[in-house]
Amino acid sequence: MTSFYLSKPYDPPHAPKTLVLNEPWPLLGGNSPQQFMKRYWHKKPLLVRGAIPAFSLANQIDEPLSSPISAHELFQFAADEDMEARLIRAKKWSFTEGPFKKKDLPLLESPDWTLLLQGMEAKHPAAATVLSWFRFIPDARLDDLMISIAGLGGGVGPHFDSYDVFLIQMAGRRRWRISAQTDLSLTPNLPLKILQNFKQEQEWILEPGDMLYLPPQIAHDGVALDAGCQTWSVGFRSPSYKELLQEGLWRLAESLEEIPALARRFADPGQEASAHPEQLPAELIWQIEQKLKALRLDRVETFLPGVAAYLSEPKAQAIFTGPENPMTEAEFGKELSIRSLIPHPQSRLLALDSGIFCNGENMTLEQAKATKNAWKALAAKRILKPTQTIRITQESNLYEAYCAGWVIFQE
Repeated sequence: MTSFYLSKPYDPPHAPKTLVLNEPWPLLGGNSPQQFMKRYWHKKPLLVRGAIPAFSLANQIDEPLSSPISAHELFQFAADEDMEARLIRAKKWSFTEGPFKKKDLPLLESPDWTLLLQGMEAKHPAAATVLSWFRFIPDARLDDLMISIAGLGGGVGPHFDSYDVFLIQMAGRRRWRISAQTDLSLTPNLPLKILQNFKQEQEWILEPGDMLYLPPQIAHDGVALDAGCQTWSVGFRSPSYKELLQEGLWRLAESLEEIPALARRFADPGQEASAHPEQLPAELIWQIEQKLKALRLDRVETFLPGVAAYLSEPKAQAIFTGPENPMTEAEFGKELSIRSLIPHPQSRLLALDSGIFCNGENMTLEQAKATKNAWKALAAKRILKPTQTIRITQESNLYEAYCAGWVIFQE
């Protein structure tokens, strides 16, 4: 066990295949996931000292751990064209979007700057591993893992978020001040959303391995106390009802193209002479009403596939590249029997009953049972272990997903 804790840099352990939801977790301060969701989720903050025990155990033998991702690597990621990167300077607030050249980035020892890198789970396996620890919360709510690296005094100013967030300290120290204040007015004429009247109520200094959970609307201000301070933020989506309804309705409207009967023209052979031609005809209203009833558009189950498709869409910055030399269907089928298949880190999978949606598409529609079961395993376990039961044919969309880069073979 000692050699594991002394891994340099820190190597986050993979979550167990089946998360234990009713036993205490160090990550949650001794709360079980069930207790955390009942007591804290969307309700009140939670400070957890030693959320990652490896850091405190290493400190006890004077062998402190470093972050799983070095500052040098993070600066390199900031140069990627498909990376959502932002540089914030704190003395006279400024905000710049990446990608960044090396000369655009500050020296690690310089003060008052913060570099934010969004969607790091798609860029580095350590970030993907840490993100997987939080799968006791539905995938539909999970957004991404953002890494903040900062110089001494760096921060983004007092602000609030409209979503839940877990703030994990991975390198250096950061001072957090929080407030449950109701005054959320913003300072005008600034490039950042900074609270105008922040009044702290609690304050802590987080060291590597500590974690702070904050529900929505809690005002907070984090300031780096060391050069190279790293905070890993696990954020959760909170779409508006307007957004959900609009996206669901749009996809529902698209699905009507698949119903041939709706292509028929409206007809009213029984229409009588009208004394009020400006009025929408009663016959038209009645016929539309009957169509709506037949389509069951007033039932939530009709609407939910569109919502599931929307919530499974990848982030706008996601880029999928298929293999340079893709296997044939026969080779792919043979490979499935000896190697594990996993979703690409940027792929999003969601289940709606027995249907599985990946990157906005229903992947189990009109598929053979074996293919459906494969998608269910990919959604639930994030892995399809070697199997002899899937017969890859042109009807199986697993091969299409492989060619598109949505699923990849595990190294």
